[in-house]
Amino acid sequence: MSYRKKEHFSLKPKVGLGDIGVDFSEYSNDGLKTLWRDTLNKGMHGICFSMYEDGQEPGDTITEEQVERRIKILKPYTKWIRSFSCIEGNEHIPRIAKKHGLKTMVGAWLGDDPEKNEQEIQAIIELGKEGCVDIAAVGNEVLYRNDLPLEELLGFIRRVKEALPNVQVGYVDAYYEFSVHPELVEVSDVILSNCYPFWEGCHVDHSLNHMQRMFGQATDAGQGKKVIITETGWPSKGGSEGGAESSEENAMKYFINTQVWSAKDDVEVFYFSSFDESWKVGDEGDVGAYWGLWDKNENLKYS
Repeated sequence: MSYRKKEHFSLKPKVGLGDIGVDFSEYSNDGLKTLWRDTLNKGMHGICFSMYEDGQEPGDTITEEQVERRIKILKPYTKWIRSFSCIEGNEHIPRIAKKHGLKTMVGAWLGDDPEKNEQEIQAIIELGKEGCVDIAAVGNEVLYRNDLPLEELLGFIRRVKEALPNVQVGYVDAYYEFSVHPELVEVSDVILSNCYPFWEGCHVDHSLNHMQRMFGQATDAGQGKKVIITETGWPSKGGSEGGAESSEENAMKYFINTQVWSAKDDVEVFYFSSFDESWKVGDEGDVGAYWGLWDKNENLKYS
């Protein structure tokens, strides 16, 4: 997930497109919490795995015990786990998820460090050959960050596809990147699209329709290939982004609407994210630390 610096896109809703979501007007705060918990208990398609405990950050090596503890917390609520890297302990995520009967979208994190990029590619291929990868996500928002040129990114994707012919391979980026770069669609088995109404300054009351439009744009670009929403979510604390306000109430509403729509229209969604992570600040501001369904101490929110 990346902060969309001052880029508030306008996807004007069409009359009759989808639903505006659940009517929350009759729900008290306690009633909303009950509905949120009931929705969670029905289960999700997938969730993004939050790796780091308080005081940890990328670059720290994470133990199998820590990963297993968190996988066990998530297991009752999801069918799929999404990881973002294959080194520094991240390689434990798909192995342990598989051990617990979950399916895996495994990410190879690509950036501007050639040595680490090579480690990631070798590691995802190894995990795939072990049978731990159901979908391989080669790179995450690499083009948005401008970390690699398009041709180098395409080369990494093709390399993984060649090494893992029985694994679906794709690339994760914001929904609009697949319209801008049709080469990504051509090389991908599946279109992996991040959709964040919050970062586009959308009021929560219109956020479901806005996400449907994002998904629709990725679908139009996808030329008939399956589109999966690889990240979407709403922060429970912190500042605002345009008309999008972070709050517990809005985070609950957005989660409920996302899951209801996902089930109704059979859209595969990986919710962002599982646990709050204190290190996720910086460009995102204080909201970065509050995207989890569980807090940083692994306690379920809003219950």
